Amino acid sequence: MSSRPPLRVAVAGLGAVGMAVVTALEAGIPGCILAAVSARDVEAAKARLPRPVPVVPVEELEPLADIVVEAAPAALLPAIVGPFLRAGKGAVVLSAGALLRAEHLIDLAREHGGQITVPTGALLGLDAVVAAAEGTIHSVRMVTRKPVRGLLGAPYLVENNISIEEIREPLRIFKGTPREAAIGFPANLNVAVALSLAGIGPDRTELEIWADPALTRNTHSIQVDADSASFSMTIENIPSENPKTGRITALSTVACLRKMGAALRVGT
Repeated sequence: MSSRPPLRVAVAGLGAVGMAVVTALEAGIPGCILAAVSARDVEAAKARLPRPVPVVPVEELEPLADIVVEAAPAALLPAIVGPFLRAGKGAVVLSAGALLRAEHLIDLAREHGGQITVPTGALLGLDAVVAAAEGTIHSVRMVTRKPVRGLLGAPYLVENNISIEEIREPLRIFKGTPREAAIGFPANLNVAVALSLAGIGPDRTELEIWADPALTRNTHSIQVDADSASFSMTIENIPSENPKTGRITALSTVACLRKMGAALRVGT
Protein backbone atom coordinates (compact mmCIF):
# COMPACT_ATOMS: atom_id res chain seq x y z
CA MET A 1 0.00 0.00 0.00
CA SER A 2 1.35 3.43 -0.94
CA SER A 3 2.30 5.79 1.88
CA ARG A 4 1.78 8.78 -0.40
CA PRO A 5 -1.21 10.89 0.73
CA PRO A 6 -4.13 10.93 -1.73
CA LEU A 7 -4.39 13.75 -4.23
CA ARG A 8 -7.15 16.09 -3.11
CA VAL A 9 -9.24 16.95 -6.17
CA ALA A 10 -11.55 19.93 -6.54
CA VAL A 11 -14.14 19.99 -9.32
CA ALA A 12 -15.23 23.39 -10.64
CA GLY A 13 -18.57 23.02 -12.40
CA LEU A 14 -21.20 20.30 -12.06
CA GLY A 15 -22.47 20.03 -15.60
CA ALA A 16 -22.33 16.80 -17.60
CA VAL A 17 -18.53 16.49 -17.37
CA GLY A 18 -18.06 17.77 -13.83
CA MET A 19 -20.74 15.50 -12.40
CA ALA A 20 -19.28 12.49 -14.18
CA VAL A 21 -15.88 13.24 -12.66
CA VAL A 22 -17.44 13.60 -9.20
CA THR A 23 -19.23 10.27 -9.60
CA ALA A 24 -16.01 8.54 -10.67
CA LEU A 25 -14.07 10.01 -7.76
CA GLU A 26 -16.71 8.86 -5.31
CA ALA A 27 -16.72 5.40 -6.88
CA GLY A 28 -12.97 5.30 -6.35
CA ILE A 29 -9.95 6.48 -8.31
CA PRO A 30 -6.79 5.13 -6.64
CA GLY A 31 -4.67 7.93 -5.22
CA CYS A 32 -7.41 10.57 -5.53
CA ILE A 33 -10.21 11.86 -3.31
CA LEU A 34 -12.94 14.43 -3.92
CA ALA A 35 -12.12 17.39 -1.67
CA ALA A 36 -14.43 20.21 -2.79
CA VAL A 37 -16.69 21.40 -5.59
CA SER A 38 -17.91 24.68 -6.97
CA ALA A 39 -21.19 25.28 -8.78
CA ARG A 40 -23.44 28.18 -9.69
CA ASP A 41 -26.34 26.88 -7.58
CA VAL A 42 -24.90 25.86 -4.21
CA GLU A 43 -28.03 24.23 -2.79
CA ALA A 44 -28.70 22.24 -5.97
CA ALA A 45 -25.06 21.11 -5.97
CA LYS A 46 -25.30 19.89 -2.38
CA ALA A 47 -28.39 17.88 -3.25
CA ARG A 48 -26.64 16.17 -6.17
CA LEU A 49 -23.47 15.17 -4.33
CA PRO A 50 -23.21 11.54 -3.14
CA ARG A 51 -21.84 12.72 0.21
CA PRO A 52 -21.31 16.09 1.88
CA VAL A 53 -18.20 17.90 0.64
CA PRO A 54 -17.51 21.63 0.73
CA VAL A 55 -19.36 23.58 -1.97
CA VAL A 56 -17.62 26.94 -2.28
CA PRO A 57 -17.09 29.77 -4.79
CA VAL A 58 -14.36 29.09 -7.33
CA GLU A 59 -12.07 31.61 -5.62
CA GLU A 60 -12.13 29.51 -2.43
CA LEU A 61 -11.27 26.11 -3.92
CA GLU A 62 -7.47 26.33 -3.86
CA PRO A 63 -6.84 25.96 -0.09
CA LEU A 64 -9.00 22.82 -0.06
CA ALA A 65 -7.31 20.82 -2.84
CA ASP A 66 -4.06 19.90 -4.57
CA ILE A 67 -5.50 20.00 -8.10
CA VAL A 68 -8.61 21.39 -9.74
CA VAL A 69 -10.64 19.98 -12.62
CA GLU A 70 -12.03 22.93 -14.57
CA ALA A 71 -15.37 21.93 -16.08
CA ALA A 72 -17.08 25.31 -16.01
CA PRO A 73 -17.95 28.06 -18.51
CA ALA A 74 -14.82 29.19 -20.34
CA ALA A 75 -15.04 32.74 -18.98
CA LEU A 76 -14.31 31.43 -15.47
CA LEU A 77 -11.03 29.74 -16.41
CA PRO A 78 -8.64 32.39 -14.96
CA ALA A 79 -10.58 32.65 -11.69
CA ILE A 80 -10.59 28.86 -11.26
CA VAL A 81 -7.09 28.00 -12.39
CA GLY A 82 -5.08 31.09 -11.40
CA PRO A 83 -5.02 30.49 -7.61
CA PHE A 84 -3.90 26.86 -8.05
CA LEU A 85 -1.07 27.80 -10.39
CA ARG A 86 0.12 30.61 -8.12
CA ALA A 87 0.30 28.04 -5.32
CA GLY A 88 2.40 25.71 -7.47
CA LYS A 89 -0.47 23.25 -7.86
CA GLY A 90 -2.11 21.55 -10.83
CA ALA A 91 -5.13 22.23 -13.01
CA VAL A 92 -6.89 19.92 -15.44
CA VAL A 93 -8.33 22.27 -18.05
CA LEU A 94 -11.23 21.32 -20.29
CA SER A 95 -11.81 24.82 -21.68
CA ALA A 96 -8.67 24.58 -23.79
CA GLY A 97 -9.92 27.30 -26.14
CA ALA A 98 -9.98 29.78 -23.27
CA LEU A 99 -6.26 29.20 -22.73
CA LEU A 100 -5.61 31.04 -25.98
CA ARG A 101 -7.28 34.11 -24.48
CA ALA A 102 -5.55 33.67 -21.12
CA GLU A 103 -2.01 32.67 -22.06
CA HIS A 104 -0.72 34.43 -18.94
CA LEU A 105 -1.87 31.31 -17.08
CA ILE A 106 0.87 29.31 -18.82
CA ASP A 107 3.43 31.89 -17.69
CA LEU A 108 1.96 31.74 -14.20
CA ALA A 109 2.40 27.96 -14.10
CA ARG A 110 5.97 28.27 -15.34
CA GLU A 111 6.82 30.95 -12.78
CA HIS A 112 5.38 29.18 -9.74
CA GLY A 113 5.96 25.52 -10.59
CA GLY A 114 2.31 24.75 -11.31
CA GLN A 115 1.08 22.55 -14.16
CA ILE A 116 -1.78 22.79 -16.64
CA THR A 117 -2.99 19.47 -18.05
CA VAL A 118 -5.29 19.40 -21.07
CA PRO A 119 -6.89 15.93 -21.33
CA THR A 120 -7.15 14.19 -24.67
CA GLY A 121 -10.90 14.71 -24.50
CA ALA A 122 -12.92 14.05 -27.63
CA LEU A 123 -9.96 13.43 -29.94
CA LEU A 124 -7.89 10.30 -30.40
CA GLY A 125 -4.25 10.23 -31.37
CA LEU A 126 -2.88 13.20 -29.42
CA ASP A 127 -0.02 10.99 -28.23
CA ALA A 128 1.02 10.51 -31.85
CA VAL A 129 0.83 14.25 -32.53
CA VAL A 130 2.86 15.06 -29.41
CA ALA A 131 5.50 12.53 -30.45
CA ALA A 132 5.60 13.85 -34.03
CA ALA A 133 6.09 17.38 -32.70
CA GLU A 134 9.44 16.29 -31.24
CA GLY A 135 10.49 16.15 -34.91
CA THR A 136 9.01 18.30 -37.65
CA ILE A 137 5.31 18.45 -38.45
CA HIS A 138 4.64 19.87 -41.89
CA SER A 139 0.87 20.21 -41.64
CA VAL A 140 -2.16 19.37 -39.48
CA ARG A 141 -5.69 19.53 -40.84
CA MET A 142 -8.87 18.87 -38.91
CA VAL A 143 -12.47 18.60 -40.13
CA THR A 144 -15.21 18.63 -37.51
CA ARG A 145 -18.78 17.63 -38.36
CA LYS A 146 -21.50 18.15 -35.77
CA PRO A 147 -25.25 17.72 -35.44
CA VAL A 148 -27.05 21.02 -35.90
CA ARG A 149 -28.27 21.24 -32.29
CA GLY A 150 -24.71 21.01 -31.01
CA LEU A 151 -23.78 24.22 -32.84
CA LEU A 152 -26.86 26.38 -32.26
CA GLY A 153 -26.12 29.68 -30.56
CA ALA A 154 -22.40 29.74 -31.35
CA PRO A 155 -21.19 33.38 -31.40
CA TYR A 156 -19.67 32.96 -34.88
CA LEU A 157 -23.05 31.97 -36.31
CA VAL A 158 -24.84 34.82 -34.57
CA GLU A 159 -22.30 37.47 -35.56
CA ASN A 160 -22.22 36.34 -39.19
CA ASN A 161 -25.98 35.82 -39.42
CA ILE A 162 -25.59 32.16 -40.39
CA SER A 163 -28.80 30.18 -39.90
CA ILE A 164 -28.51 26.40 -39.69
CA GLU A 165 -31.83 25.43 -38.10
CA GLU A 166 -33.48 24.52 -41.40
CA ILE A 167 -30.57 23.10 -43.42
CA ARG A 168 -31.24 19.84 -45.23
CA GLU A 169 -27.69 18.91 -46.22
CA PRO A 170 -24.19 19.37 -44.75
CA LEU A 171 -23.06 23.00 -44.64
CA ARG A 172 -19.52 24.23 -44.05
CA ILE A 173 -19.89 27.04 -41.56
CA PHE A 174 -16.24 27.81 -40.78
CA LYS A 175 -12.79 27.54 -42.31
CA GLY A 176 -9.79 28.95 -40.46
CA THR A 177 -7.61 28.23 -37.45
CA PRO A 178 -8.26 26.91 -33.94
CA ARG A 179 -7.40 30.33 -32.54
CA GLU A 180 -10.23 31.87 -34.56
CA ALA A 181 -12.58 28.99 -33.75
CA ALA A 182 -11.91 29.34 -30.02
CA ILE A 183 -13.48 32.80 -30.21
CA GLY A 184 -16.35 31.93 -32.52
CA PHE A 185 -17.23 28.53 -31.06
CA PRO A 186 -16.12 28.65 -27.39
CA ALA A 187 -18.30 25.70 -26.30
CA ASN A 188 -17.57 23.47 -29.28
CA LEU A 189 -13.95 23.44 -30.38
CA ASN A 190 -11.77 22.82 -27.33
CA VAL A 191 -10.75 19.64 -29.13
CA ALA A 192 -9.26 21.61 -32.03
CA VAL A 193 -7.29 23.80 -29.65
CA ALA A 194 -5.96 20.73 -27.82
CA LEU A 195 -4.83 19.31 -31.18
CA SER A 196 -3.10 22.56 -32.07
CA LEU A 197 -1.31 22.79 -28.72
CA ALA A 198 -0.08 19.22 -29.13
CA GLY A 199 1.21 19.90 -32.62
CA ILE A 200 2.13 23.02 -34.61
CA GLY A 201 0.14 25.63 -32.75
CA PRO A 202 -3.23 27.38 -33.03
CA ASP A 203 -2.26 29.58 -35.99
CA ARG A 204 -0.82 26.92 -38.35
CA THR A 205 -3.37 24.15 -37.77
CA GLU A 206 -6.09 24.13 -40.44
CA LEU A 207 -9.69 23.67 -39.35
CA GLU A 208 -13.08 23.24 -41.00
CA ILE A 209 -16.42 23.02 -39.18
CA TRP A 210 -19.51 21.52 -40.80
CA ALA A 211 -23.10 21.42 -39.57
CA ASP A 212 -24.73 18.18 -40.68
CA PRO A 213 -28.45 17.56 -40.08
CA ALA A 214 -28.02 13.82 -40.70
CA LEU A 215 -25.53 13.32 -37.88
CA THR A 216 -26.25 12.25 -34.32
CA ARG A 217 -22.58 12.13 -33.27
CA ASN A 218 -19.77 14.67 -33.15
CA THR A 219 -17.22 13.56 -35.76
CA HIS A 220 -13.60 14.71 -35.90
CA SER A 221 -11.11 13.76 -38.63
CA ILE A 222 -7.48 14.81 -38.58
CA GLN A 223 -4.65 14.45 -41.06
CA VAL A 224 -1.04 14.91 -40.00
CA ASP A 225 2.03 15.04 -42.22
CA ALA A 226 5.35 14.93 -40.39
CA ASP A 227 8.94 13.85 -40.98
CA SER A 228 8.38 10.86 -38.69
CA ALA A 229 4.98 9.69 -39.93
CA SER A 230 1.91 10.60 -41.91
CA PHE A 231 -1.37 9.55 -40.35
CA SER A 232 -5.09 10.20 -40.36
CA MET A 233 -7.71 9.48 -37.73
CA THR A 234 -11.46 9.79 -37.37
CA ILE A 235 -13.57 9.52 -34.23
CA GLU A 236 -17.36 9.65 -33.83
CA ASN A 237 -18.30 10.78 -30.33
CA ILE A 238 -21.68 10.17 -28.73
CA PRO A 239 -22.93 13.45 -27.22
CA SER A 240 -23.51 13.69 -23.47
CA GLU A 241 -26.65 15.25 -22.00
CA ASN A 242 -25.04 18.49 -23.18
CA PRO A 243 -25.12 18.21 -27.00
CA LYS A 244 -22.01 20.39 -27.29
CA THR A 245 -19.90 17.85 -25.36
CA GLY A 246 -19.18 14.19 -26.05
CA ARG A 247 -19.44 11.51 -23.38
CA ILE A 248 -15.81 10.58 -23.95
CA THR A 249 -14.69 14.01 -22.69
CA ALA A 250 -15.68 13.12 -19.12
CA LEU A 251 -14.17 9.65 -19.44
CA SER A 252 -10.92 11.16 -20.70
CA THR A 253 -10.80 13.44 -17.67
CA VAL A 254 -11.35 10.51 -15.32
CA ALA A 255 -8.62 8.55 -17.12
CA CYS A 256 -6.30 11.54 -16.71
CA LEU A 257 -6.84 11.56 -12.94
CA ARG A 258 -6.45 7.79 -12.74
CA LYS A 259 -3.12 8.05 -14.59
CA MET A 260 -1.75 10.50 -12.03
CA GLY A 261 -1.70 7.91 -9.27
CA ALA A 262 -1.20 4.77 -11.33
CA ALA A 263 1.64 2.32 -10.84
CA LEU A 264 1.65 1.75 -14.63
CA ARG A 265 1.12 4.63 -17.06
CA VAL A 266 0.44 3.79 -20.71
CA GLY A 267 0.82 6.55 -23.27
CA THR A 268 3.16 9.48 -23.76
